[in-house]
Amino acid sequence: MVEGVHNMHITLIQGILLTLAAIIEGIDFWWEGLYLFRPIIVSTVAGIIVGDLQTGLVVGGVTELAFAGLTPAGGTQPPNPILAGVMGVVLAHVTGAQATAAMALALPFSLLMQYVILFFYSSFAFFMRRIDTAAHEGDTKAVARINFITTAIVGVTYGVVVFLCGYLAQTPMKEFVAALPTWLTHGFEVIGGILPAVGFAMLLNTMLKREFIPFLLIGFVLSTFLNFSNLLPVAIVGLALALFVYNIEETISKHKFSSGGSSGAANDIDDGEDYEDGI
Repeated sequence: MVEGVHNMHITLIQGILLTLAAIIEGIDFWWEGLYLFRPIIVSTVAGIIVGDLQTGLVVGGVTELAFAGLTPAGGTQPPNPILAGVMGVVLAHVTGAQATAAMALALPFSLLMQYVILFFYSSFAFFMRRIDTAAHEGDTKAVARINFITTAIVGVTYGVVVFLCGYLAQTPMKEFVAALPTWLTHGFEVIGGILPAVGFAMLLNTMLKREFIPFLLIGFVLSTFLNFSNLLPVAIVGLALALFVYNIEETISKHKFSSGGSSGAANDIDDGEDYEDGI
């Protein structure tokens, strides 16, 4: 049984607010516009709505680390970050589970929405012929209308799924988590603690290059051998190093541009003289 289970619940107003937030975040995820769909933002907003900002921040931080290396590419979709962020907060708030366990328990909801989005990717091909026809005829209003309709379908689906899972299903979820044996709950906590490391490993697999290894070693030494109460000092050092490298590269780029511009102008003059000589 989960330790610290309490009698918190999601009210109807909170469920409606979570639904509206999910619609906005779902549309943003579909458009990839403002990146409001990232778990750190989704969970923080959910925490504010349910009146438990601290839980929202903690769950958002853990989930963001786990999803750091998961990015949509073309038709492929990773587990959905919005459902992971919202349901992680709901589970932690309603059942009293630890943030890591709540994040692991929220993964089935995340996978559910992943398959829903994949279904939309396939089914929305029905609209492509109409869009092609409208584009061929120069009917921009029809193209915009079809895009807005499909986006609205996606947004409403996010809202419905979050309302069903976060509000209507909260009692069965609470009973299910309360019935879990201690060893299984601890297993979810361990899994939730490992997933951020997996997320970072996937991110490094994409981003890590030979020239970045010194910065990785600096961060490792700072976070491992120095006694910090939190990682904020390491983040500030990372920001300082990033600004330092950016300024150096900006200076080099400007220098190359000015040198290249002068050389280019000289070459143009030489080319003009050559053409004047008839060669």
